Amino acid sequence: MNGTTDGSNSSSSELVMMTPYLHFTGGDYLFFKTWHPSSDGAIVGASIALLILAMSERLLHAVRGVMDARWRRSALAMTRPDDGVQIDNPTSKKEFLNLRITRTIPPFVFSQDAARGALYSLQALLSYALMLAVMTFQAAYVISIIIGLGLGEVLFGRLATSHQ
Repeated sequence: MNGTTDGSNSSSSELVMMTPYLHFTGGDYLFFKTWHPSSDGAIVGASIALLILAMSERLLHAVRGVMDARWRRSALAMTRPDDGVQIDNPTSKKEFLNLRITRTIPPFVFSQDAARGALYSLQALLSYALMLAVMTFQAAYVISIIIGLGLGEVLFGRLATSHQ
């Protein structure tokens, strides 16, 4: 506490100021301390990586849509009532007990629901990573993320909605 610092504290006392407006200058940290693009080429490379990451998020959304439709068909096949005689107005207690009530909620199948949860978690991770990149206020990152999300939706969006 005498005002002198040794080499061990120099890295922990480093103060990095964030530019609080949209800018094209380099020097922002992107996800990790080691990913610190400062040259024009490094910013272009980081922007391309973010574009691919944004397209991957849309691809993952499409994969989730396709898998949800597949799992829904599988669940409906498991819960489909027998092809026996349908009784519209049961007259006896035995006929009433033979009626099958159609399920509105698919059954819990661990393999499907665990995979659904893992896909959603991965998509949320990608979404939050993209949000953190936008929060650097680096305009090239914001533009590349918007273009990547748009391209990903053009390429993969119809897959996610066509199976619903």
